[in-house]
Amino acid sequence: MSRVGKKPIVVPAGVKVSFNAPVVEVQGKGGSLKKTLPSTVKVEVKGTEVHVTNVSKEFKAKALHGLSRTLIQNMVVGVTEGYKKELELQGVGYRAQAQGNKLTVQVGFSHPVEFLLPAGISAQVDANTKITLKGADKELLGFTAARLRKVRPPEPYKGKGIRYLGEKITLKQGKAAGAGGK
Repeated sequence: MSRVGKKPIVVPAGVKVSFNAPVVEVQGKGGSLKKTLPSTVKVEVKGTEVHVTNVSKEFKAKALHGLSRTLIQNMVVGVTEGYKKELELQGVGYRAQAQGNKLTVQVGFSHPVEFLLPAGISAQVDANTKITLKGADKELLGFTAARLRKVRPPEPYKGKGIRYLGEKITLKQGKAAGAGGK
């Protein structure tokens, strides 16, 4: 049995968790999130705690037990506190601008790139080079940040591009200066 799956999830005040097999729904001040869980997992809401139990003895079902508990925990944290991902633009002339659900980035192409944000994700730009993405859904937030980074990933020679805040890029050494031909 999963050690992670055995732990109960403490539900803070103001958060409502409901389970209609196979869908679990979490509602709070940060919004409402739904997730479809495997049929081998059963969720019980007891007062201010949520218990996740495994009803199958299969190996794959045991593996999904802890995962399902963690997904529900992430949903509870998302609707109470929310999650954020920070990215930075590295390069001369690279800048970003947020307008509603659209993020416009200029990253060395001949035209600015317009990046549409999915529902539930908001963007804030500081100093034209720092982008902060916020949202309640951890999975969607990480996916959106990865798609934004993919617009111009950091290149290995100068490190120019879009990177996560604090990400270390290992730079390659360029061509060595000529040693005289032979």
